Amino acid sequence: MTTIADPKAPRTPRPGPGRRSTRGNTEMYGWLFMRASGVVLVVLIFGHLFVNLMQGNGVKSIDFGFVAGKWANPLWQVWDLVMLWLAMIHGSNGVRTVINDYAEKDRTRLVLKALLYLAFVVVVVLGTLVIFTFDPCPPNSPADLLPSFCTA
Repeated sequence: MTTIADPKAPRTPRPGPGRRSTRGNTEMYGWLFMRASGVVLVVLIFGHLFVNLMQGNGVKSIDFGFVAGKWANPLWQVWDLVMLWLAMIHGSNGVRTVINDYAEKDRTRLVLKALLYLAFVVVVVLGTLVIFTFDPCPPNSPADLLPSFCTA
């Protein structure tokens, strides 16, 4: 018969020279951040949903023009940026915790965290660039390809 270790029991440190515990105040601050960012994200997400779905004609009115008009206002650019950053940090911290809990080999943990951090950077950089460089009316574009609200 196989015995399964108690999941609530503290994990024994892996042997090795110069190993020190990485669980200290950092984990407590991560835990506190998850709670605070979760509350802020709920407010940001419900505000986002309210504006996108309740004001106007619902989901059928969300199109290129709606997003262009919304992002013409710096308030909504910052709103969406904060929502993107907080969601990515919150989610990445959660996945990092899962990796720490379930990846048993140090090398596996290192590779998974490296991939996680790479994905985080790519999504945050691309999302930030899209929010701040979005131009619904690029100059020197053919008039037939521009939305109706652009002056050719």
